[in-house]
Amino acid sequence: MRDLITLVCDGCKRKNYTSTKNKKKTTDKLAFKKFCPSCRGHTLHKEGKV
Repeated sequence: MRDLITLVCDGCKRKNYTSTKNKKKTTDKLAFKKFCPSCRGHTLHKEGKV
């Protein structure tokens, strides 16, 4: 039911975080503002492939 996803930084395109999501309840892609160590700041992280 819950699938593993990665969160990819919009600035540098690196995969920084992993999480799980329920695909039946959340059909759209997730996007969070999280800290990116390579950009050294808070940037938008969108859902990407594992």
